[in-house]
Amino acid sequence: MVVRARPQRLRRVCWISAAAIVVAFCGMALILRQRDDHGVVFHTGDQVAMAGLGVLLAAAVLAFTRPQVEADERHIRVRNVIGSYDLPWEVVRSVRFDRSSPWVTLDLADDDQVAVMAVQAADKSYALTAVTGLRELLVASRARE
Repeated sequence: MVVRARPQRLRRVCWISAAAIVVAFCGMALILRQRDDHGVVFHTGDQVAMAGLGVLLAAAVLAFTRPQVEADERHIRVRNVIGSYDLPWEVVRSVRFDRSSPWVTLDLADDDQVAVMAVQAADKSYALTAVTGLRELLVASRARE
């Protein structure tokens, strides 16, 4: 059994937002005129920089689509916005998805916690399916020990 999950709702919001940012900044770049009423001069480089800034901001928004979790019988791989973890099931004590929590948390044997941003409460039934699969894999790893 393999469990794979990525945030569904967040990914849609990020892609739509990134597209809107690029369109808005490219639109602003196009309407920059060579001479303003107040004597301000905009050059082609300014227009290119405005479009480039839109692309950079869109890329920053798309970084939030990075979270992913993949788990099998041996280990769980968690990739968050910043940082990644590859943990054997032996170090995972529990898979928590508290009612007030925005995403799943792994409690580790050394009393540390790892956020699993790929499984988010906003995804409702998709998230519950992923949590159920992760918990089944954890129980199966305990049974092997």
